[in-house]
Amino acid sequence: MKAVISKSDLVTMIGRIQSIVASKPAIPILANILIEAMDDQVIISATDLMVSMRCFMEAKVIEEGAISLPGKKLFQLIRELTSPQIKISASTSEIAEITTGSSVFKINGMNKAEFPALPDLNNLPEITLPSSALKEMLSKTAFSAAKEDSRYMLNGVQFTIVDQKISFIGTDGKRLAKASTSCSADRQLRGQHVIPLKAVEEMIKILDDSDTPVNISLAPDKIALEAGSQTLIAKLLSGQFPDVERVIPSNLIHQFAIHREELMALLRQISLFTSESSNSVRFSFETGQLHLSATSTDIGEGKVSMPVDFAGARFDIAFNPYYLLDILRHTKDETVRIGLNDSHNPGLITDSTSALFVIMPMRLNETTAQKSAEATV
Repeated sequence: MKAVISKSDLVTMIGRIQSIVASKPAIPILANILIEAMDDQVIISATDLMVSMRCFMEAKVIEEGAISLPGKKLFQLIRELTSPQIKISASTSEIAEITTGSSVFKINGMNKAEFPALPDLNNLPEITLPSSALKEMLSKTAFSAAKEDSRYMLNGVQFTIVDQKISFIGTDGKRLAKASTSCSADRQLRGQHVIPLKAVEEMIKILDDSDTPVNISLAPDKIALEAGSQTLIAKLLSGQFPDVERVIPSNLIHQFAIHREELMALLRQISLFTSESSNSVRFSFETGQLHLSATSTDIGEGKVSMPVDFAGARFDIAFNPYYLLDILRHTKDETVRIGLNDSHNPGLITDSTSALFVIMPMRLNETTAQKSAEATV
């Protein structure tokens, strides 16, 4: 193998797949990236057996071939080089030579045959939609997905396609986010899949905010995203995602608009007075006003208020302020709409997009219990 590559292109491509390379691999080859030179292109691949990525770039290929090299060490070396062009050659299947100007580096690698083969994506059903639309939906749902939860299926984002409409749902049992849009696909294509959270986070990284079309390919146990010169392939989680649609509240009794930035500012202030054990803030609604209060035996007590488009008898409910802040960060309008039924059922938050967010309430007695403990002390 022998190829001459732009240093900036190589740094960009290797940098993009660094998060795929396993830091503590189950087998040594997973700490490597595969470099292939063919047809005036250099293709770089990485995998942890659950998520795989392949990137390609134009290069001057003098001799075709392939070798796998330690991903992190190679990235550190290439990033420090100052020459605009880098020559990579491998006369054997296990040693690569990196040449720039008068500098020569030899890196021990491994034979291409040991690198896990990436799946074939040919003849799979495809879904096409703008990069910006997919990025927005994934961003608005991934934050709600569980991380290392014992309920395995919650450690991913549910992906559903029916009648050329796709939706994504993320939940950790305490909050839920759902986003939907239409797409270009075979009208007969339908199904429900769960994408691992790591794969979703990598998809967000490679997507941009343009209207450039990207393709999603579906296999029974895999999903692939093709965006420009990058392809990400992930194994789908196997199992049954909980029926979370039923927790989305409907026929709401209280519905009102609230200023998003002002509420976020007050939540950041009042969250300083929550305890680590409960993280609970009491929301007290009355006509035209919202009062937020929190008490901690260690810190003290905080009370803040803001005007709100609410009418009716006084109504109290408690929420985790950090979960609510997360939701508000993923909305974008000046005002959002909040829908509530009572103190014991989830609240609904929406903006002008198709996205919706659900947050579970906390027990009101958690905040009163803190006050009682403080009074006793």
